[in-house]
Amino acid sequence: MTLRYITAGESHGPGMIAVIEGLPAGLTVDTAFIDRELQRRQAGYGRGGRQRMETDAAEILSGVMRGTTMGGPVTLRILNKDSRLDDAVKTPSVHQPRPGHADLAGSVKWLTTDCRATLERASARETAARVAAGALARCLLREFGIECFGFVRASLDVRCTVEVTCDNWHNLRAVRDASDVGMLCEKSSQQLIDHIHQAKMDKDTVGGLVETHVFGVPIGLGTCVQWNQRLDSRIAAAVMGIQAFKAVEIGLGRECAFRTGSNVHDPIVFDASKRGESHLGFVRSTNNAGGLEGGMTNGMPVVVTGTMKPISTLLRGLPSVDLNTKAAVTSAYERSDISAIAAASVVMENVVAFEIASAFLEKFGGDSMVQLRASHAATMDLARRLPLQA
Repeated sequence: MTLRYITAGESHGPGMIAVIEGLPAGLTVDTAFIDRELQRRQAGYGRGGRQRMETDAAEILSGVMRGTTMGGPVTLRILNKDSRLDDAVKTPSVHQPRPGHADLAGSVKWLTTDCRATLERASARETAARVAAGALARCLLREFGIECFGFVRASLDVRCTVEVTCDNWHNLRAVRDASDVGMLCEKSSQQLIDHIHQAKMDKDTVGGLVETHVFGVPIGLGTCVQWNQRLDSRIAAAVMGIQAFKAVEIGLGRECAFRTGSNVHDPIVFDASKRGESHLGFVRSTNNAGGLEGGMTNGMPVVVTGTMKPISTLLRGLPSVDLNTKAAVTSAYERSDISAIAAASVVMENVVAFEIASAFLEKFGGDSMVQLRASHAATMDLARRLPLQA
């Protein structure tokens, strides 16, 4: 069975729900870890008042018994304290669509002049459910030494140049967590905080670049057989599905266009000393491919960069049209953030992790963790013994 999930819920409805199907039985569910990821998603300088109202935590409704998965769908619910969808006074109709938001397109799609029906589901509040699903998938990845690390790389004229490696990411995690904007150095963090503060004064918003590194990924996840099964294709779709994301890059990304092949492709070396339980000994001096070649992992860390545009809800509004009268107006204001770039890095980290976990299960299979561990160990053993004798 393929690992997959769906989400349900509205921004100001009773809560957000994620239903995850395809996890093997016997996986220990680390609820504290899932809740920490949800809390990370709520943090960051520039967030709005909504985050002070909510205390996100995942409630398990199905698929888990005494802390371990049972093999059936796992249902997670994150309650909304700010639940007021049926209160027309607290949650009024909206007729002035916001440029950059789903408001206008959704209103035409569902043939209504009330943007509320669209914006409630299109809202980034939905990403709480995706973070919960990704964090649950990471419980599986961590059983096999696969770890994910996301952070903010750049925004406006601020760019953090700290290099992330297999050796230093553990230490950098503490730096990131101490930063109010999820960056990896104090100087860049303060510069970005200053920019966000100025944007608030200007009644404007700020976006940026976020980056995710996945360490410990074995060679051969994904496939080159079909275009829609390529792991880079699936990761790109997952990242582009995050609200306000406008671009995704793997490894060097668009920088490849400005280099020759000899300065792009990563040389392959075999180092017997690197061979171990989860490493086959093939190493690269560079990782320009971002750990993916031909739609498959190549043993190097998977590196993904996503571009989040500035949030479309501005305090000062933007030129728009009243959908009832067609008169020129200023777009409606819904309580929102000045910047959610730190939160976006958490969301991307977890949706990327989910796709890695899905590909991992497709490769190694098994209805239970016992089978999965045995399959993983046997496959890695065979790979270490290449070439195999007939």
